[in-house]
Amino acid sequence: MSIKSFSNYLLLEKKYSNLTVKAYENDLKDFKDFVVSHYEQENLEAINYSQIRTWIVALVEKSITNRSINRKVSALNSYYKFLLKIGAVEANPLAKHKALKTSKKIQVPFSETEVATVLDELHYQDDFEGIRNRLIIELFYSTGIRRIELVNLKLNDLDLPNKTLKVLGKRNKERLVPLLDSVIQTIHKYIDTRKTLENIQESTYLFLTKKGVKIYETLVYRIINEYFSMASTKVKKSPHILRHSFATHLLNQGADLNAVKELLGHSSLAATQIYTHNSIAELKKVYLNAHPRSDE
Repeated sequence: MSIKSFSNYLLLEKKYSNLTVKAYENDLKDFKDFVVSHYEQENLEAINYSQIRTWIVALVEKSITNRSINRKVSALNSYYKFLLKIGAVEANPLAKHKALKTSKKIQVPFSETEVATVLDELHYQDDFEGIRNRLIIELFYSTGIRRIELVNLKLNDLDLPNKTLKVLGKRNKERLVPLLDSVIQTIHKYIDTRKTLENIQESTYLFLTKKGVKIYETLVYRIINEYFSMASTKVKKSPHILRHSFATHLLNQGADLNAVKELLGHSSLAATQIYTHNSIAELKKVYLNAHPRSDE
């Protein structure tokens, strides 16, 4: 069974993004290259766990992180589950595999003060790029949108009269997120400035480069990193940390966990609960200030 059939299954039935499917394909190709090289075995349907284990050991010896190895093995596991589903194999060789242990990543969100500094105190040029950059930051912090979701936003995703934004999330799942009045003002300003671009060519995408083409993920990362480097000393300054800050600050202010889940576009509450540990400090503060015996 070809990897291409598996890719079509992920795209058409599982509704995975092209980017995710490409990552799966690369991981499977790497594994196939390994077993061809070490075992002269081209038929992945005949692979056993011992061979897979040898591949995992080889990855460890290359100093690849356990997290990355687990992701590669997960792709392979999905492939064998697919083969099992269609009857191409009788058993999944990874059925009893246990993932390698990984240290939990500590995601430190920006403080409300740091975000306020970036939005209220930093200077933005009153030109296309300056207005665009400010809108990108405002959208990340006011909607919790993912970087790839922001990059793929189109003009017709905006419903300004109803103050909402349509976001196409993972597995092509759509969600509506509300827009603040202040963000809508920046959107109007950006769209007016966007019309002045010479090479725009009627692009349907909301965010463009100054050359009039669709913005790209690395540029979005650089924008966030540049502005927050002027307001924060945190090691990681990325769009994901800003999304993380959005969720944490909402929870700190008493937002319902299920509501935050919907805003973030998570498929399960468990995915949202990773943000709650950041709210414990705030919860302790409220608890100590409010509990009648806290000062004894």
